[in-house]
Amino acid sequence: MKFTNSLIKGKLIKRYKRFFVDVEVNNKVITAHCPNTGSMLGLLNKGNDVWVSKVDDPKRKLKFTLEMIKFNKKITGVNTHRANRIVEHGLRNKLFKEFVSVKNIKSEFKYSDDTRFDFLCDKYLIEVKNVTLNRENDIAEFPDAITARGSKHLKKLTESIKSGYKPYVLFLVQIQNISKFRIAKDIDSDYYNNFIEAKEKGLNFVAYRCKLDSKEIVIEKKILIDHD
Repeated sequence: MKFTNSLIKGKLIKRYKRFFVDVEVNNKVITAHCPNTGSMLGLLNKGNDVWVSKVDDPKRKLKFTLEMIKFNKKITGVNTHRANRIVEHGLRNKLFKEFVSVKNIKSEFKYSDDTRFDFLCDKYLIEVKNVTLNRENDIAEFPDAITARGSKHLKKLTESIKSGYKPYVLFLVQIQNISKFRIAKDIDSDYYNNFIEAKEKGLNFVAYRCKLDSKEIVIEKKILIDHD
């Protein structure tokens, strides 16, 4: 997935009211939209390098969007709105080993009255989880806060097996140089327990790492999921 224009580099000043970040760019302070409602644990230290995109929309008040943050020498993609576009690019370009044979890709599939999943690809149901948490060396983790919605998705995906679907949770690791993924059970023990139960019942889990720079974000490689 290529950015329309190259990103603009700056320094993080602060995030506030969930949706706003102040960034210093060329000795000026700009306010950018923060398209990530999560905790962004570990990423919000003042002075971190950040990259923003410029928005050419006269109707929009904030003319910049936060895209990436550098922390512990690793660049992390924080724009959750781009996650599905990255995955769709990967699906259409056969970058996922599990889905190279799919012919029909449908986004925002309505599974039930109260549940949508990110993709239906033939009989594969795919729910994408954007991963930005990195607390230890080359290990990425999810979630970065308690996620009741995430647990609901695990249960619904497991339920879909009875209807003939082949369900997957795809953890999209938007962090450079990560080699392993695991569930952050100290942050959300319920999600971890639901993860273990869903895996035993046949729900599939895969994790893929992205390659990130100021011009594009693309799927790079599959990484190991630590189930302990």
